[in-house]
Amino acid sequence: MDEIDAIADYHDLCGEGPLWHRDQQALYWTDLARKRFYRYAWRERQPEIVSENMQVSGYAFNGRGGLVVTNVTGIWLWDAKSEPILLANEVGGKQCVMNDCIADPEGRVYSGSYWRNQSGEFEPGAGCLFRVDRDGSVRIVDEGFHLSNGLGFSPDCRLLYFVDSAVRRIYSYDWERANGSLRNRRVFVNVPLTEGIPDGLTVDCEGYIWCAHWFGACVIRYDPDGKIERRIEMPALQVSSVTFGGPDLTEMFVTSAAKTDSLSIAPTGYDPASGYTGGPVYHVKQDIQGREEYWAKIHKSSAGRET
Repeated sequence: MDEIDAIADYHDLCGEGPLWHRDQQALYWTDLARKRFYRYAWRERQPEIVSENMQVSGYAFNGRGGLVVTNVTGIWLWDAKSEPILLANEVGGKQCVMNDCIADPEGRVYSGSYWRNQSGEFEPGAGCLFRVDRDGSVRIVDEGFHLSNGLGFSPDCRLLYFVDSAVRRIYSYDWERANGSLRNRRVFVNVPLTEGIPDGLTVDCEGYIWCAHWFGACVIRYDPDGKIERRIEMPALQVSSVTFGGPDLTEMFVTSAAKTDSLSIAPTGYDPASGYTGGPVYHVKQDIQGREEYWAKIHKSSAGRET
């Protein structure tokens, strides 16, 4: 039985984006619903609120300082102190209503979008996958998604994994390091209705994919062929994302959400009152080593888009 403890509990309405900062030995995460950005100092076992004035849906540490942030209003550069700098809020006629993001080894950033219709439902096929190049320019690299979500690179950097939550799929692409291009999108995992919906993910040093399952109250580890290797049952129904950290990257952190959301894509018969919804950040000690995520290398230039 995995030992699970809550290391911070701010009753996050939509806790997301756990990301480890090796130099600081600290975990960062966000509550995108309340526009809060947090930090947890590992040695001191001390959480703190860093900011309460910027919505952060996804982010990557930026080697040029601050963060690259994705949110429902666009793609930004932000240092948590100054006013954010817009990179794009529309590309090719597509609105940048963004969710998770990830930096690649060359410092580019990938992020997916979604769109809700007038009824508040996710519009089928309206989401896109965007790439932010190092000069701050933004382009669409794939499209036709419902609810873009977690991303992760394989250890050899040949594959990019990408979640479309609403259709319960994890995709994989062949990724080209030289130019950041993506080829050969295929289904890596079709998640059964009984497992909830796939959300945020990370990839460990062995090339196995860990995915938090919203509505599923679990984190699942998939082998490189897409087969379930293990399941960690979590105390919250709405677990949203997962990452590794700690001095040797064997501490697993899982975010969760207190506000019930996305019931239109919940499993048939799902009852939000059937258990504890969520809100804390959880810690689970592992015997497997994760991987540190890459840092972005983005700067704004005349090539960046403002609309």
